[in-house]
Amino acid sequence: MNTPQPLKDKLCLVTGGSRGIGLAIARMLLSEGARVAICGKSEKHLAAALEELELLSPGKVVGKVADVKDYEQVAELFGFVDQALGGLDILVNNAGVGWFKNISELSVDEWATTIGTNLTGVFYCSKQALPRFGTRGGGYIVNISSLAGKNAFAGASAYNASKFGLNGFSEAVMLDARYENVRVSTVAPGSVATEFGGLTSGGDWKVQPEDIADIVHMLLCLPARTMASYIEVRPAKPPRK
Repeated sequence: MNTPQPLKDKLCLVTGGSRGIGLAIARMLLSEGARVAICGKSEKHLAAALEELELLSPGKVVGKVADVKDYEQVAELFGFVDQALGGLDILVNNAGVGWFKNISELSVDEWATTIGTNLTGVFYCSKQALPRFGTRGGGYIVNISSLAGKNAFAGASAYNASKFGLNGFSEAVMLDARYENVRVSTVAPGSVATEFGGLTSGGDWKVQPEDIADIVHMLLCLPARTMASYIEVRPAKPPRK
């Protein structure tokens, strides 16, 4: 008996898809039969990711260098997706940056880049995605946020602000678009084993990128009548302080 593949032939874009959580999500989507576009700021990392993903699903993945905080680059990215995939069903807003230091040491450029990438970039991509969903009868936006969008901590003023803002933005878009057959979900991980923000990736106790991909898979495969709007994810057994 054939196993149903609800994501088969879905047209997907994963921002920040060349490493970490984004790459794990791209792998998951391809393994489920979807067609996937990824973007990233580094041509080197993007090329390496595309080489890996092409081996997994030949002919079903494309990529483009793009900085999501630049609206012109975002518009070009979505034009590229139109040409390469022929439409869009699923947008995963995963691209993110972070500097973790005292606010007195945080530069103006670091603040602007954090807010621009983690919050404004999600607005830019969502703004481009929504009319494309309209031509296909609906769609799904998954925003990768953070527990830092709920719990402030020292040394994370810009990152906290961007993720608090992202959570509010996500909820508003969900309310705006739900009657247009567009679902919006936010996934808020805690400690994930990536090299994000210059932090070390080690630690068997941490959530793995593939765990987040599994959660995204679950969200995307829910019946159309159902939407999990916000999911927190944390290590089951972090080190005791």
